Amino acid sequence: MEWMAWTLPTALFFGAIALLLAGMTFYELRAPCTERRGFLPIATTRGDRLFIGLLGSAYLHLLVIGVTDWNIWVASALSLVWLLAVMRWG
Repeated sequence: MEWMAWTLPTALFFGAIALLLAGMTFYELRAPCTERRGFLPIATTRGDRLFIGLLGSAYLHLLVIGVTDWNIWVASALSLVWLLAVMRWG
């Protein structure tokens, strides 16, 4: 049986997602939010925006890695910018 080889970028990526989920859970328990509208075409809560942002970041990351010859750190940075934009203005 083969095991997945965890590289530093992969471990950092999944570690950051775990920290985001834990942080958002704690934040939601301390200060529940209400739905609001941003540039996304639907009213969303913080959890909705986190989910949409993570999903979009994953697709953006795969697109950049698959279509360009850019470094993985560039793909990660673009994905982070997208996630932050969705969380702030989405």
